[in-house]
Amino acid sequence: MRGEDPVDRAARLREEAAQLDTRAEALKGLREELANEPVPETRLAGLFEEAAGSDPRIWNTVTAFIDVEDGEAVVTDESKLAAGKWAPEIVEGCDAMITVEIGTGWTHERFVEVTRGKLAERIAEARERAHDRRAEADELVDEG
Repeated sequence: MRGEDPVDRAARLREEAAQLDTRAEALKGLREELANEPVPETRLAGLFEEAAGSDPRIWNTVTAFIDVEDGEAVVTDESKLAAGKWAPEIVEGCDAMITVEIGTGWTHERFVEVTRGKLAERIAEARERAHDRRAEADELVDEG
């Protein structure tokens, strides 16, 4: 914020970085769960069911909305999107979203491969943003 004390701003940026690190670790746990558990026993079982069981002539993608609560990734909802439309319900406070294409013939193995890749992207994004927040905080401290 403009006019904010540099020390306060640096502390706020470090807190944001810590939250982003927590998000990355929670998503990493979800990614590992997909690698080690049968899909129906994972927190992303609903995403698989929607991706594999929805009519691709009507729907084109499905998204899992993920919140991080007490360091754990919690899938709060899954939402399908109609072909060519952007009309999902808004999920306030969503920490991450994982979106996969809807299609026939999804195997558990293919779902795990694609979804773990999407999770890896979200993890990398959170870590990069955390790094940027820390660098900005360090600059503020160095200038002050």
